[in-house]
Amino acid sequence: MIRALGDPLRLQIVTLLARETLCTTHLVEETGAKQTNLSNHMKVLREAGLVETEPCGRFTYYKLKPDVLAGLSGQFAELAESARTAAENKRACP
Repeated sequence: MIRALGDPLRLQIVTLLARETLCTTHLVEETGAKQTNLSNHMKVLREAGLVETEPCGRFTYYKLKPDVLAGLSGQFAELAESARTAAENKRACP
């Protein structure tokens, strides 16, 4: 999932989808990416479980899965808390 969000275009797509559900045409217009390139990035986001599709006639709409993002956010919050707690723990070198 982190790898999927590590690409600047995919992060831009996720940011756009956080605001509204969009079809491929909208995403191409907003990002300036070519449709084939965008489709490849959408596949990565779908396979990572971040995005789901919603068919609508001849168009496909994409929307974020907020529960997945919330779970990821929770995991990062736990890591941050562990890092705060462990900041003073230093293992002595032999």
